[in-house]
Amino acid sequence: MNKVVANAEEAIKGIHDGMTLMLGGFGLCGIPENCISAMVNSGVTNLTCISNNAGVDDFGLGLLLQKKQIKKMISSYVGENDEFERQMLSGELEVDLIPQGSLAARCHAAGAGIPAFFTPAGYGTEVAEGKEVRYFNGKPHILEHAFHADFAIVKAWKGDRFGNLVFKGTARNFNPAMAMAGKITIAEVEEIVEPGELDPNFIHTPGVFIQRIFQGKDYEKRIEQRTVRPKA
Repeated sequence: MNKVVANAEEAIKGIHDGMTLMLGGFGLCGIPENCISAMVNSGVTNLTCISNNAGVDDFGLGLLLQKKQIKKMISSYVGENDEFERQMLSGELEVDLIPQGSLAARCHAAGAGIPAFFTPAGYGTEVAEGKEVRYFNGKPHILEHAFHADFAIVKAWKGDRFGNLVFKGTARNFNPAMAMAGKITIAEVEEIVEPGELDPNFIHTPGVFIQRIFQGKDYEKRIEQRTVRPKA
């Protein structure tokens, strides 16, 4: 089954106001740049976005925040995004900050069809407020529910027209887990190849989880923080 669409604009068709989206990436590594830009241009609004962070002020999800297109962020940290911090502290943006491990586990649970699970992460903090607590081996655990996302949007290195994906290096981060968790999953890739060209032993996400795939363009691949040591 050929799942290739022409571009990001075609890939995001069906994303409407008020939807919940998962977006892969960690910092600025492995983020779906093309789809985010297409959503900015589409004017879609009132979004709930599940992502490890929200990019930076002028890149990644930060672009959607600038346009006030996001009503709620579900993330692990604010990171380097001053606008994210400003909107959160001013009450303009609803924010659910959760432990990074719980964020990943809730994505995995959604993809595996597990409705909820118990974890010790967050017990005794604001994260646990209003959540069921049970003890296992004498240790308190809180109940966390799997995420529900209308669309998952991921960025891969290579993919074939059946939707099989290969991620490169640390760009794997949240992408494989989120690819399994959306009702509809969009994959933007740097290169599309023919089925059979990808070594099946090295495919990270099978095509069964992908509904749309396209070859992106003009990737900036910014580095959020560059640290170098002085020359000797």
